[in-house]
Amino acid sequence: MTNQNYADRMSALGIALVAEVPTITWGAPGQGKSSVIEGMGDDLKLHVETIIAALHEPADFGGLPAIDPITGTARKIPPDWTKRVIDLHAEGKGSIVFFDELSTAPPAVQGALLRPILTGWVGDVKLPAGTRFLAAANPPEIAADGFDLAPPLANRFFHLDWDLPADVVADGFTLAWPKVVTPSVNQDDVIREFGQAKLLIGTFLKSRQEMVTVMPTSSEDSGKAFPTPRTWEMAAKLYAVAKAANANDTVINMLLNGTVGVAAAAQLVEFVNNLNLPDPEELLRDPESFVVPVERTDRVYAIAGSVFTAMAKDVTKERWINCGTILAMIANAGQADTAYMYASRWANNAIRPTGCVPNQFQYTALGPILGTMGRFTEGPLS
Repeated sequence: MTNQNYADRMSALGIALVAEVPTITWGAPGQGKSSVIEGMGDDLKLHVETIIAALHEPADFGGLPAIDPITGTARKIPPDWTKRVIDLHAEGKGSIVFFDELSTAPPAVQGALLRPILTGWVGDVKLPAGTRFLAAANPPEIAADGFDLAPPLANRFFHLDWDLPADVVADGFTLAWPKVVTPSVNQDDVIREFGQAKLLIGTFLKSRQEMVTVMPTSSEDSGKAFPTPRTWEMAAKLYAVAKAANANDTVINMLLNGTVGVAAAAQLVEFVNNLNLPDPEELLRDPESFVVPVERTDRVYAIAGSVFTAMAKDVTKERWINCGTILAMIANAGQADTAYMYASRWANNAIRPTGCVPNQFQYTALGPILGTMGRFTEGPLS
């Protein structure tokens, strides 16, 4: 790994922190995983609560059963570290809960970690919003009494391979160790990119339905990233922050590889590259330039979604009418299912500008579709 590769990994870790996606770094002992994460807390003024999961009992994460003397009912009392996180949050300081040496945790402890990492609940207490979860692990074959991560636990993390290249070590001893930098992103940009990412992933999965969930089948893949609806959503979140932060393609590929696995990520990237989508803003300015690619139903689906999403972010009478024209053209080209999906939202009063009605072309093409929903009766929309 080169210095640039290491910088890309640092960038990916910073993006995951901003996206609040639980992250696990994998590498041999002595590669600085724990030091980077704990140092990152200092740099970002976040409290790092380091937990060696193998030294804890399942009840330390699921809650210790106890009888409430007032109600007489059983409670699950959380451990002391949760109180530190909650108290610091009340003082205005956020926290990173860092599970170090996670691959040494036995299966029962891994099972107890499922709910905290996914929901933030520890026993009967929910950790504050914005609490991040990070972990570090050695591959089981070189970990002390190592275990593979069970698929349900592995599926809750973005997985990031980690090691230290020689030039980074040399610079670290003679100059300074590089730091994780969290990107500053505009939330409106993140929201826009998240919508685009979901559209692209949804289009991909519509045509590659076998890729929605692919469980690991070999020991080599055990405990690492694999595609499920949960990890596809994680991929969309990371992609959105990465795009808003102007991350390079290498970082974006790392983020996708670490959430849905290398094979699924490669298929997604190839699919997206082959879509060759037009700029939705250009189509909203000049819908007459659109030629429906009838031979590519996946491309039609993605174009309809991108045009509708772009219009919905900035609704004007002209943009609404032009969006309807695109959808009408899609319906007339024999892609009624795709037109139906987006035209039903396009015609909704919640998004339709006051006083806007479809023109005759749109009414002719979309009337039969929306009539089944009661959106069109006789004549234009009212």
